[in-house]
Amino acid sequence: MSDTVHTQPSTPGEISDTSLMPDIRSIGIDAPFRWLAAGWRDMLATRLRASFYGLVFVLMGFAIAAIYETQWQLTMGLTAGFFLIGPFVFCGIYWLSRQRERGEKPGLTASLFCWKDNPASIGFFAAILTFFMVIWARVSVVIFALFSTTDFPTMQRVLAQIFSMTNMPFVIAWFGVGFIFASIAFAISVVSVPLMLDRNTDTMISLFTSVRALWSNPVPLYLWAALIVALIGASLLLSFIPLLLTAPLVGHATWHAYRDLVAEKDPAAG
Repeated sequence: MSDTVHTQPSTPGEISDTSLMPDIRSIGIDAPFRWLAAGWRDMLATRLRASFYGLVFVLMGFAIAAIYETQWQLTMGLTAGFFLIGPFVFCGIYWLSRQRERGEKPGLTASLFCWKDNPASIGFFAAILTFFMVIWARVSVVIFALFSTTDFPTMQRVLAQIFSMTNMPFVIAWFGVGFIFASIAFAISVVSVPLMLDRNTDTMISLFTSVRALWSNPVPLYLWAALIVALIGASLLLSFIPLLLTAPLVGHATWHAYRDLVAEKDPAAG
């Protein structure tokens, strides 16, 4: 059972005491597969309660796709909302794994409000993710305008440009810039929200801890990122429905990634 570290910075973005920065463990290349296995066991043990959160992602996916096809101007705002609520949605999944780890009875109702223990830090993190999403969306439009050989970027035209071998400059530019943005987003989010939820740490300590985790374990964590992309990407291609299982699976597994990567606080340290 993990120790709880309570930090009370004056603002969510302030590092109150760098001595509270947790230590990072080194992990093996097989760790991501162990996390998925542990996440699957959590899903079964909690009787698929986290599928409620998977349903949220399914409905948001359908809403974004529908609005993009009819009123693309509203898509940016809806997608921003998706990124804003994402950390809060996943908090509930982490909480279910945390309850099981502690031998408590998993409760969906309690998991819905678990973020209230550290709302400022988690909310600030959600705002940071949304900022990255908005910037990436704008850059994507610029890349499409510069390199695309078709008209306005509807969903079908974007996919056609990406998967077609007839416009390699667009593919290289889109994936290259996208990899940079995705790497930054992944680096700051590997363990940050579980850490904020479990130990009530502030946003900046959690972000720096997450970056340090990736820096110390680049190969297994980029493998973990690839597995997430494969699971979620396949779910999107299969009309969102698999998100009922894949989103909770990734959420539960992320809790175990956090427990593997972030060392528990040494009681002797105070």
